Amino acid sequence: MEWTQFIIFFIGVFGLWIWNRVESRADTRHMQNMIQSNRDLINAIREDIKDFHSRLCSIEERNKKG
Repeated sequence: MEWTQFIIFFIGVFGLWIWNRVESRADTRHMQNMIQSNRDLINAIREDIKDFHSRLCSIEERNKKG
């Protein structure tokens, strides 16, 4: 094998390694964004549940008095 073939092979392997690393980082960022959006959604649902519970308690208090 000549040196030019070895150099071309090395550049190809190195290029694929770099491309794989870039794609992996992009996938990681995408998953982190999805996880954060799910956390935001869960927090919004929790706040809605708390609000609903407080409204329900106030309705029960009114019904007990009346």
